[in-house]
Amino acid sequence: MTKRILIVEDQEDNRKILRDVLSRAGYDLIEAFNGEDAVRLAQSEQADLILMDIQLPGIDGYEATRRIKATIDLRSIPIIAVTSYALSSDEAQARAAGCDAYIAKPFSPRELLARVREYLPDAA
Repeated sequence: MTKRILIVEDQEDNRKILRDVLSRAGYDLIEAFNGEDAVRLAQSEQADLILMDIQLPGIDGYEATRRIKATIDLRSIPIIAVTSYALSSDEAQARAAGCDAYIAKPFSPRELLARVREYLPDAA
């Protein structure tokens, strides 16, 4: 069964990179452009994993993650922060908000797929 990944990213270039890498690997993709859409789509689309940018219009990725993780039915969905924030304190802040993992931009496609497969091992 194909696994669904919710990509939360406001920059089209970054969405395209993620889309290309993940669709080639066989994942079904859903895209959100801001934090509010991320929360709404997490509730309606039954994603198996969420890739969350932190700098988003409206509510940021930290707040979107907190809202998703506060919802009982969504709490078990792994969320990987994918962000240009690259300091160790940024990773700690992402994890404190509820992110399960952290990938700094720019990332290698191989690194991204390896991290996704840690959370979706039997997928694609």
